[in-house]
Amino acid sequence: MRTASRKDFYLVNLGVPLLLAAATFLLFDLTRLDRLINDLFYDPATQQYILQHSQLFEKLTHKWPRILPDWTGEAAIVGTLLSFSWPLLARHQRAVSLLDKARIAPLLRFTAQYRRDLLYVVTAFALSTTLIHYLKSHTGVYCPVETTLYGGDQPHLEWFSNFSLFDKAGPGRCWPGGHASSGFTLLALYFVALRHRWPHARKLLVAILLIGTLYGTTRVLQGWHYMSHTFWAGIVVWLASWASALLFYGRLALQGQQGLNPRPLAVSSGALVQAFQGSDHDQAAFTPTGRHGLQPDRTGPADPAPAG
Repeated sequence: MRTASRKDFYLVNLGVPLLLAAATFLLFDLTRLDRLINDLFYDPATQQYILQHSQLFEKLTHKWPRILPDWTGEAAIVGTLLSFSWPLLARHQRAVSLLDKARIAPLLRFTAQYRRDLLYVVTAFALSTTLIHYLKSHTGVYCPVETTLYGGDQPHLEWFSNFSLFDKAGPGRCWPGGHASSGFTLLALYFVALRHRWPHARKLLVAILLIGTLYGTTRVLQGWHYMSHTFWAGIVVWLASWASALLFYGRLALQGQQGLNPRPLAVSSGALVQAFQGSDHDQAAFTPTGRHGLQPDRTGPADPAPAG
């Protein structure tokens, strides 16, 4: 099987998103396609979107779905904090014994072992959120329902004509899509799966892309976004998550060429239990030992240095 090259890596992870950005700009931002799509869900007689004031739809598609990315980010933060406690507690045998009896020690071992992954998820979430908020405030674009095109009193603005690099562009906060970006932040989990050569990583990628797109589409149905806002949110979050993964793991690790078996691991349930329970060595690395799962490698480093 041909090994992916540096060129292939950057072409897929950087070139394709930039190509999609160019296509979105040409097909949506420079045409009326966004407005043609939104017109399908707008009733000129009542000057309202069909689902604009549906409380049930709002809960099902906006409030409740935010639980998934919110809890993921919060779990990563808590896990990161816990990961620093285990090395300190492991020095005291009595503390370890008490934590084992309370069944807390396995969780602490787990967080310590996967500290880099937890830190990466926190960083990727933070960077993605920061970029989205920066773009919202520095473009000042109003949401469709806020504009005179769809019953509002604000002007329709294009993000590229209203963009300000250093100053806030205005009170509008609609570009890119915030709800869609919250779904796309789960892309950080895909890069973690990629780093560990999880065989279902691509299925996870497809699921996350569908989640982000679905989140954004529901806001289009309510008149709070255009469809292009969803695409731009996905592109921005992808680039932020990928850049963070490149910084934390390095290109070779993301390509599966650094200290990993060229074949995806088939991890048994027993191996998962063993990995979760870990050992007193909080930063022990794991290497494949064939089809029966993972065994601790106490001779190598916990995480190889990133290679760009």
